[in-house]
Amino acid sequence: MTTRAYDPIESRPVAFLGLGVMGHPMAGHLARAGHRVTVYNRTASKSAAWAKEYGGASAPTPREAAAGADVVFACVGNDDDLRSVTIGADGAFAGMKPGAIFVDHTTASAAVARELAAAARERGLEFIDAPVSGGNLGAINGALTVMCGGNAEAFEKIQPVALAFSKAVTLLGESGAGQLAKMVNQICIAGLVQGLSEAIAFGEKAGLDMKAVLGVIGKGAAQSWQMDNRGPTMIDNKFDFGFAVDWMRKDLGLVLDEAKRNGARLPVTALVDQFYADIQAQGGNRQDTSSLIKRLR
Repeated sequence: MTTRAYDPIESRPVAFLGLGVMGHPMAGHLARAGHRVTVYNRTASKSAAWAKEYGGASAPTPREAAAGADVVFACVGNDDDLRSVTIGADGAFAGMKPGAIFVDHTTASAAVARELAAAARERGLEFIDAPVSGGNLGAINGALTVMCGGNAEAFEKIQPVALAFSKAVTLLGESGAGQLAKMVNQICIAGLVQGLSEAIAFGEKAGLDMKAVLGVIGKGAAQSWQMDNRGPTMIDNKFDFGFAVDWMRKDLGLVLDEAKRNGARLPVTALVDQFYADIQAQGGNRQDTSSLIKRLR
């Protein structure tokens, strides 16, 4: 994990549920910032390994992890995974004290965010939907961007805590707004990666030195994070890292489902989603989203 400085802050008892490629370093930043962290993971050995690495505690269920915590963070796979760690006899909601706040960093649907926010309120709890952007490197470096939806007073309480692993934590509206903002983010990325793929493939066909070309146009209006960070690896045909195609298809599925509900027209996003399906059919499920260029070679 990259060394970073943490702003002085009151130590809080917190929990973190889900120790995947994002959750493990995020929980680590909380511990290094001085918070008292208890973790839970479906695979118990991961919880034990995290606790050994960071000196925190591990618990066998979400309920036990959440007991006594002021804030319970989660980063799991999808809507059903999120329900499994929040509701039910062993869910976090059953163990949280009145007034505690659940912060969900899963990229999930706006509908489940609203559903769980309502369930939390019935128990005297608060729920903030807070999907992140920045990928695994952003989590490792403590430089994620967090998009939040929920109660403003609860947000003010969790913002300084979440800054342990983030460079920006922003409230964008009521419950579900964070998830909707993450959908906007993914729409932008899908279009950018497809445009970059076409541009590089075109330049290669034209016989250009594409690294030199990107070095020039990357200083002008075409510049983007994707160009700076993925353009060179796309040219080198390297995709064994980053944000997996399977994850992007999951996210674009959420986007397209929401568009059906709100009437938004997303012709390019729908097309890029199908292009990603082609990459999956070629066996590229776990490759970075920039592997989209393989369709054009």
